[in-house]
Amino acid sequence: MHLATPRPLRMPRLSRFGWLMALYAENHARMQRLFAAGDLAAGAYVSSIGDGLDVRLDVLERHAYTSELRLSYGLRDPHTGLPDPSAHLRLYRDARQLEATHCYAGRRWQDVLGLAPPPAQVLDHRLRMNTFLGKWLAYLAEQGHGVASLRPLPQAA
Repeated sequence: MHLATPRPLRMPRLSRFGWLMALYAENHARMQRLFAAGDLAAGAYVSSIGDGLDVRLDVLERHAYTSELRLSYGLRDPHTGLPDPSAHLRLYRDARQLEATHCYAGRRWQDVLGLAPPPAQVLDHRLRMNTFLGKWLAYLAEQGHGVASLRPLPQAA
C-alpha cells in the first residue's frame, strides 16, 4: 500500500506594498474611531484629557474625497518652531485609507533619506511612518483621547 505524503500548506505572502495598504486601512479605522476626522471641517482642534499634554489635530484642507491633516502635540521644536512630533496625514474618505505622508520628530524626511532615495528605501520609510502612526493612534485612544475630548480651537483674528 502506498501512502500519499501530505502537501505543505502554502500561505500567500503579503508584499510590502500590500502591507502598506493594509496599514493605511487600519490607520483610517483607528482615526475614525478616535476623532471621526473624516467628518471634521477645516480648522484646528485640540483634545485635552487633563494630563498636560494636549493633542492637536489640524484639518488643513478638505476636498471632495480627501482631507489633509496634521496631528501633533502642543510641543514645539526649539530650533525650528515646528510642532514636534507631528505627522502630516492624507485621509481618503472614499477609499477609507489614512496615509502618513511625512512625520517630523526632530528631523525632516530629506534629512533621513536624502534628496533622491531609491524607491525601496522610500517604501520602507513609509512602512515605518505608518506603523508609527498606528501605534500613536492606539496610544492616544488608550490614554482617553477621542471625540468626546476634541474641541475646536477659536480662530485667530
